[in-house]
Amino acid sequence: MTSADLSPDPLPLAGRTVLVTGVSRRAGIGHAIACRAAAQGASIVAHHYSPHDAAQAWGADDIDAVMASIASHLTDGARLTPIGADLATSGQPARVVAAAVEAAADAGHPLTALVCNQAMSEPDALLLDITEDVLDRHWAVDARASILLAQAFASAVVGERAGEADEGPAVPSSDPTRAIVFLTSGQAQGPLPGEIAYGAAKAAIAGITLTIADELADHGIRVNTVNPGPIDTGYLTAEALDSLRGMLPFGRFGEPDDAARLITWLLADDARWITGQVINSEGGFARWRS
Repeated sequence: MTSADLSPDPLPLAGRTVLVTGVSRRAGIGHAIACRAAAQGASIVAHHYSPHDAAQAWGADDIDAVMASIASHLTDGARLTPIGADLATSGQPARVVAAAVEAAADAGHPLTALVCNQAMSEPDALLLDITEDVLDRHWAVDARASILLAQAFASAVVGERAGEADEGPAVPSSDPTRAIVFLTSGQAQGPLPGEIAYGAAKAAIAGITLTIADELADHGIRVNTVNPGPIDTGYLTAEALDSLRGMLPFGRFGEPDDAARLITWLLADDARWITGQVINSEGGFARWRS
C-alpha cells in the first residue's frame, strides 16, 4: 500500500448521488449534510417539506434560499435536484427515491447513499395525554417513512446490480459502496420528557437497524443509525440552552455540521467496514450533570 492509498481523498463522494431527506431549513441538520456532501463531490437530491416547519415555533425557511446555499457547495459536474413531498403520505417515499434514481441517471452519477433525516417534532405529549392520532403521525414520518425509503433505495440498488451482472462482472458485495444512514434520538441514553410519540418512533428505527443491515449486506449496502445528540437547530429557547449548558463538557451545543461530519463520513468508502451500528454522537452530553 502506497502513501497515496493512505492519503485522505479530498472528494470522497465524487461521481455519486446522495439523497438527503428533511432539507427544509438552513439551520437544520439536513442542510448541513447536503452542503458537506456537495463539497465532497456528490450530486445532491434534497427532499423538503416546508409545511411541517411552518407549523412549528421556528417557522419555515425560504426553500429557494436553502437550495441556493447547497448549490454554492457543488463541485464541477455535480447537480442539485430538489424534491418536495409529504413522506407521511402513501406512496411518497417510493416516489422520492424514484425521482432520485432518475436525477442520478441524468447526472451520470449513480445513487449510492440515502440519509433519512426527516422528522416530525410536534405535536407530542406525555403518556397520560398522548392520542392515537399523534402516535400514528409520528410513526408515519419518523419510522415508517424511513423504512419505506430504505426499501425503495435497496430495490433500486438490487435492480442496478442485476443490470451490471447482465452487462459484465457485478460490483462485489464485499465492496459496499452503497450506504443508508438513519437518524434517531437519545431515547436510549436518557428520558425524553413529553415526547412519547417521537421517542417511540425513533426507538423503532434504532431497534431495526441491525436487522436491515443484515438483510442488505449481501447487496453491498451498509446501514447505520446516528443519534446526533443535542444539536442547536434553532428550536431551543434561551432558557433551555442555559439550563442544559452545564451538561455539555465542551461548553456548547452541537452544531448541524457536527452531525454532518459523521454522517458524510459514513457514506464514503473510509467507513466501508461499518454497518449495523447505532452511533451516539453527543459531545459527551451528561444528563446527570448540573
